[in-house]
Amino acid sequence: MNTDKIFAESIANEYALKDTSKVVALKKLDKKAKSKANIFGYIFGIVMTLVLGVGMCLAMRVIGDGSPVSVAAGIITGIGGIVGIGINYPVYKKMLESGKRKYAFEIMQLAKEISEADE
Repeated sequence: MNTDKIFAESIANEYALKDTSKVVALKKLDKKAKSKANIFGYIFGIVMTLVLGVGMCLAMRVIGDGSPVSVAAGIITGIGGIVGIGINYPVYKKMLESGKRKYAFEIMQLAKEISEADE
């Protein structure tokens, strides 16, 4: 087996121009189907992590006046952050599934056209 030839072909494929706009359209549709779920997942995850951090800081008396009310508010806030982090992935999966379902027909049609054109 000539590994140099295989390596050269793989490098050449990276630089080969994609002359079909259907491949580009397919990539855009795939990105569009997944983008809402990805944006939600990242933003909601970051916000809930920050909520958990604020709750921990309040509960451990790093911020706030250190009163029992502040500690209790920190515990409640921290629990809210934990719940938010816990539901982030299931909500993300549902949103991703919904986005894929929304664009499934168009993506399958375009993929079929591309694969038939190669034959």
